[in-house]
Amino acid sequence: MRYRLLGDVRVGAVGLGTMPLSIEGGPGEARALATVHAALDAGVTLLDTADSYHPPGGAPGEGELLVARALASYGGRTDDVLVATKGGRGRTPDGGWSVDGRPAHLRRAAEASARRLGRTPLGLYQLHRPDPAVPYAESLGALRELLDAGTVRLAGVSNVDTAQILLAREILGDRLVSVQNRCSPEVRTGGAELRLCAELGLAYLPWSPLGGISRSSLDGTSAREEDPRSAAFHRVARERGTSPQRVALAWLLTRPGTVLPIPGASRPESARDSAAAADLLLTREEVTALDGP
Repeated sequence: MRYRLLGDVRVGAVGLGTMPLSIEGGPGEARALATVHAALDAGVTLLDTADSYHPPGGAPGEGELLVARALASYGGRTDDVLVATKGGRGRTPDGGWSVDGRPAHLRRAAEASARRLGRTPLGLYQLHRPDPAVPYAESLGALRELLDAGTVRLAGVSNVDTAQILLAREILGDRLVSVQNRCSPEVRTGGAELRLCAELGLAYLPWSPLGGISRSSLDGTSAREEDPRSAAFHRVARERGTSPQRVALAWLLTRPGTVLPIPGASRPESARDSAAAADLLLTREEVTALDGP
């Protein structure tokens, strides 16, 4: 596992997104714990969760409690694991997602997350999404208060544009260490945000980083191999004798600045395969082919 800096914390270059383990359709407790343990065995030291990662009708924080149980039951070292969680979203009864960026809600949510995870201060706390009903500066102000109070050590923002990143930097200063936006072989529209993060020295955490690469491709060929956006990843994977998922993550690690993909997994095998991407060094010619026209 190669390592990179997230703020002043050294973490594995590939993390684990735990959302698939605790929302509807999850793998069940035993396999979920085994998946987290497999990631830790492979050198992963960044676990990403959120208080909203639970099934519709479930209790906020189920995903955080799962992460806490996984760490408590792990037989190895966990003091170097950075747990990143998020606040400001929720679930609706029909399975949708809500947003709540009110300062009072964010303060309560962060305090509840710290209790569930058993970690004060929270290693990395991220505003999950801007709330169109609340001025973004007010939501960021709540995060600054949490930093000042010692509830949160490092701060991040998610699902933001360049103007929102600059506002967050203005309000939070150098305690803003990361941006979590969608980025993958399928979604390549965040170039401006990625470049800004590189200029400001902020880590960039792509969520859903395997978009465009079928999960089933670990086990065989996929119809997505015919998609021109992903065909090059399958070709390089065949030539390297590895999975297109591993190639996709290795490609993201070549993006400018400090990129830390957080692929989700619901099987130990997938967690191990993703972690191994940190050690897959692509050639310049391969990167050019994967970048596409």
